[in-house]
Amino acid sequence: MKNIHDIRKLLMKFGTLIYTKDRLGDLELMMMEINELYEWKLINGQQFQQAVLLLKKEMREYEKGNGVNE
Repeated sequence: MKNIHDIRKLLMKFGTLIYTKDRLGDLELMMMEINELYEWKLINGQQFQQAVLLLKKEMREYEKGNGVNE
């Protein structure tokens, strides 16, 4: 996985489509879904780690760019 689009494609394989017009909310929902998929052993550890790292990076960039938590 290289970007958020790859995470969206992975989630869509399991029937999950996330789009709420709230970027941070979307990222948080994706994180919750990735956690559940890993707990249910539907994705492997490498997929889980890559997705979590990408999501956390995107969340940081979004918060930094939008002045959240300042």
